[in-house]
Order: sequence, then structure tokens, then C-alpha cells
Amino acid sequence: MRIPRAIQNLIDAFERLPGIGPKTAQRLTFYLLHVPQGELDRFAQALQNLRKDIIMCSICYGVDERDPCEICVDVKRDKSVICVVEQPLDVLAIDKIGKFHGVYHVLHGKIDPLSNIGPDEIYIQQLLDRIEAGEPKEVILATNPTMEGEATAMFLAKQLRTLNPELRITRIGRGLPTGADLEYADSMTLERALEGRREY
Repeated sequence: MRIPRAIQNLIDAFERLPGIGPKTAQRLTFYLLHVPQGELDRFAQALQNLRKDIIMCSICYGVDERDPCEICVDVKRDKSVICVVEQPLDVLAIDKIGKFHGVYHVLHGKIDPLSNIGPDEIYIQQLLDRIEAGEPKEVILATNPTMEGEATAMFLAKQLRTLNPELRITRIGRGLPTGADLEYADSMTLERALEGRREY
């Protein structure tokens, strides 16, 4: 039996999303066939507005509905401590535990030579510019504990030491298992990882 073109197009679109395989893409598509049209319209509208209603913060490169973002304009935040993460989801994961009161810098990726992602493809230079322009006392390197995350942290530490030898550079503790992503860690693990950070 030939799958109708409209169904196949949606299956193909779902398959392009990370973590969605062919079977999951088919299940999602056929599930949506039974959803009332009003709900489908709201879903489509939410997708359309995703890029239009979200702004990248010009300070931390996180995502919000305004620029600067809610965290960067919060006067209660300690601007002298910057936590560097790979993705905006990592900001949500760390901030949810309520133990970190500094600010963030989102790289939007990691150094990954196998995927042709070098330092110039992520927001590293913007971090260095931010350090140079401000008076930070500490930078916490909270990249994921993967090979690429570690390589990114090592590269950043070297660049930061060259830029400001007085700057305290720490790495989140080993509460996170190697190969894990921050967004999937529970609150207690993230809290221990932050508390157990070390000089880098």
C-alpha cells in the first residue's frame, strides 16, 4: 500500500528531528490524524510562532521573549559569576534547582571536529568579549561531560587563562556521569555537580 503524500511528508519531517526514528515518526503522524482540527491548528500556529516570538539575548545568547533576557536584567543575580553551558535547555535545568544565582552564557553547541564544528561556529568569541568588557570573578564551565564537552571546556579554559590570568575558572563536579546531558539530569545531581565544581 502506498502511503498518501501528505502523511509521508509529515513522517519525513518528524524523522528529521533529533531522537525521532522512523517508527516514532509514523506513530506521531498517525496519532495526529485523530486529533481534532482545532487542536491541529493550535499546534501548527505554535510551530509558526516559535521563531517569530523568541529572541536571542544579546548578552548571554539564551532565548527569551525579550532582549536582554529575564536572567540578565535580574538585579538579584551575581553578574560576577558566569556559568557557560552548551544549550538553552541547560540553563533551564540548572536554574530549576534554585541554587545558582549567577548568570549564564550559552554556546549553542560544542567543539566537534567530526561534525565540522569549530570554535568559530559557536558563541565562544562573544564569551571572551564579555569577559574582557566586564569584571567577572569566576567562570563555571558547565559543558556536558562528553568527549566534545570536555574538549570545549579545555579550549575555553586555555582561552580564558590567556585573556585574564586572575580569573577563577571552575568545572562542574562529577555528579554527572560521563556521556550524560544536563537537560536529563535530576535536580539533586545538578546541585551536587555545581557544589562540587573545581578549579580548571
